[in-house]
Amino acid sequence: SLTGLFLELGPSSIGADIKPIYNDFSWNNNASVIFLDQPINVGYSYSGSSVSDTVAAGKDVYALLTLFFKQFPEYAVQDFHIAGESYAGHYIPVMASEILSHKKRNINLKSVLIGNGLTDGLTQYEYYRPMACGEGGYEAVLSESECQSMDNSLERCQGLISRCQESGSAFLCVPATMYCNNNMIGPYQRTGRNVYDIRGPCEDGNLCYAALGWVAEYLNRPEVMEAVGAEVSSYDSCNMNINRDFMFAGDWMKPYHSLVPQILAEIPILVYAGDADYICNWLGNQAWVNELEWSGHKDFADKDLEGLTIKSDEKSEEYGKVKSSGNFTFMQIYQAGHMVPMDQPEASLDFYNRWLGGEWFSK
Repeated sequence: SLTGLFLELGPSSIGADIKPIYNDFSWNNNASVIFLDQPINVGYSYSGSSVSDTVAAGKDVYALLTLFFKQFPEYAVQDFHIAGESYAGHYIPVMASEILSHKKRNINLKSVLIGNGLTDGLTQYEYYRPMACGEGGYEAVLSESECQSMDNSLERCQGLISRCQESGSAFLCVPATMYCNNNMIGPYQRTGRNVYDIRGPCEDGNLCYAALGWVAEYLNRPEVMEAVGAEVSSYDSCNMNINRDFMFAGDWMKPYHSLVPQILAEIPILVYAGDADYICNWLGNQAWVNELEWSGHKDFADKDLEGLTIKSDEKSEEYGKVKSSGNFTFMQIYQAGHMVPMDQPEASLDFYNRWLGGEWFSK
């Protein structure tokens, strides 16, 4: 989450000179924000043990939040929202379910937000080929033969995901992850383009963004680690051991979207997607929210997307599309990759503040 803090929505980013740069559009302009490095052993977080699946990670987050609000009861009475992106498409449904399952709790959970998330692999993997082949609003980056090859791989990919989701077994889920990623993400990766932004190349080995290296350098400075009370020997933006453990536990393809209907019965959910992202693209996110079976499914699926506009005295500019029904809202954000607040800071602060204000749901 420190990546999100310094690249996207925190009070400062880090420049090439490894110094903070003030962010006019930080999400803590209108809210107190906790940036949580999780699961344990990523970022500055640490533990003598580790977790290798989202369910165990969710229990840790519940325990931490319970302790936090016990220690700081003045915050426990305030509305609490959880936002995350990417693999948080797994984390957030599980965290929300875990919190809501405790009827006696000191966490005043009001809503959750998922940005460019991986939530329903079975539905979302179908949309890698359209996104890479010119059907997502941007020019095709693959040849016709490569696009055809992805079409040919889809049936087997979805068959493997289905068997994984029916069984929940790592023995079946790991092959689904390996096959689908090789055949649906691999052809795109081999072009050298940024999987997080279809508009350009992967410019740096550090997950395509040089700024991630600047953040890591800043967070590894002894004076910074001392100032924040970090108790680890070093900071890495990604822990690839945890990544591998989750994958080999079969967690990647498990059907965590199945938790969403029961969450919607209690609190609102916002799914938003920058429309230039490839890895968790807007087409796949739009598809899974439309196909999800829940009590408001028909009304939501039948709704059309409408323009989403910043309304101010100076301008009235459409920056995306939105639709909402019951407790469910979906947004497509224009000209933004995987990390929406980084690419569209003013727009993201606009929809975030309006979401907290209850514009798309009744508080």
